[in-house]
Amino acid sequence: MGEAGRQVVRVSSAISEIDRDDWDRLANPQAATYNPFVSHAFLQALEDAGTVCPKTGWIPQHLTAEDGAGLSAAMPLYVKTHSRGEYVFDAGWADAFARAGGAYYPKLQVAVPFTPVPGRRLLTRGESATHGLHLLAAGSVTLAEKLEASSVHITFLTRPEWEALGRIGFLQRIDQQFHWLNAGYATFDDFLDTLASRKRKAIRKERAAALEEGITVEHLTGSGITEAHWDAFYEFYVDTGSRKWGRPYLNRKFFSLIGAAMPERTLLILAKQAGRYVAGALNFIGGDCLYGRYWGEAGHHPFLHFEICYYQAIDYAIAHGLPRVEAGAQGEHKLARGYMPTQTYSAHFIADAGLRRAVEHYLVREREAVRETSELLASLGPFKKPNARP
Repeated sequence: MGEAGRQVVRVSSAISEIDRDDWDRLANPQAATYNPFVSHAFLQALEDAGTVCPKTGWIPQHLTAEDGAGLSAAMPLYVKTHSRGEYVFDAGWADAFARAGGAYYPKLQVAVPFTPVPGRRLLTRGESATHGLHLLAAGSVTLAEKLEASSVHITFLTRPEWEALGRIGFLQRIDQQFHWLNAGYATFDDFLDTLASRKRKAIRKERAAALEEGITVEHLTGSGITEAHWDAFYEFYVDTGSRKWGRPYLNRKFFSLIGAAMPERTLLILAKQAGRYVAGALNFIGGDCLYGRYWGEAGHHPFLHFEICYYQAIDYAIAHGLPRVEAGAQGEHKLARGYMPTQTYSAHFIADAGLRRAVEHYLVREREAVRETSELLASLGPFKKPNARP
């Protein structure tokens, strides 16, 4: 069987049913662009911890294809009974369809649960990438029909995947995040030197204020992270998450599992005061990016969130030569701190013709609005303007 020959397509109800090495060869074929979130270890930790399961409304239905050379394509796919934990918001679509008498749920979601990090979603072998992408896309639509799901949503995928899916009829949506880009800085001060004077001074004041009252910062990774560290971080995560978003998505077991499965890819930044931890941020180390994920704080410490989540991440990226920092979804407050607007992409198949037409018309207007907003925000960035005085 050649690359475009007969292939066997399977649906797996758990990532553990799929060989780890086979999956990872598709997910991360190059160490230089390693993305921890599509790795077998990360997805399995979510399932083994019980955060991804039928009870939570995330039902694994991972799609794979095999040819004569082995696993040729794969996608992390879930049946969803709600729209929580996705960060690409379609509640308005669901409400409109319900008012028209339709059932929006269940739907299919191709994503990394609870993780708004851009990356490949249709995992294919290089020599058969186009065929593999088409096979996965067609397979997801066929599965939606079989399960009587209303739609298929592929979120935070790469632009090339987005463009390819658009060519075969998926609806295209864009949004934005704020990413920090490393222009080859040797130190944090080198980065500050590229900013306008007022912004540079503001960041220096924030960093100084954050570490007042004897607060110190620790960077922990690998075997340096103990269960006691996870206990402290989880307490912050639950407290902050409950106050901001309601019930947090992740449980304590997940953090132990991920620390054991991906120790060298895990960076825990903790703030300590008077001998006890008071705040922390969990990051994951990619081949070309530091990914800031979860944050928590006990009490309130002015500017500590910015220090631990944004400035310490920049420090780490500079020290380790990482080209960028991604610090999560939304957050225009990141702009003043050097994180610039970056487009993100999602693709959508909607079975009902009426809903599809309505969403398609809406997306035309939304894409233009997002582009205009991104251009405006980029013009308001903190960097020195051409010909401006230092």
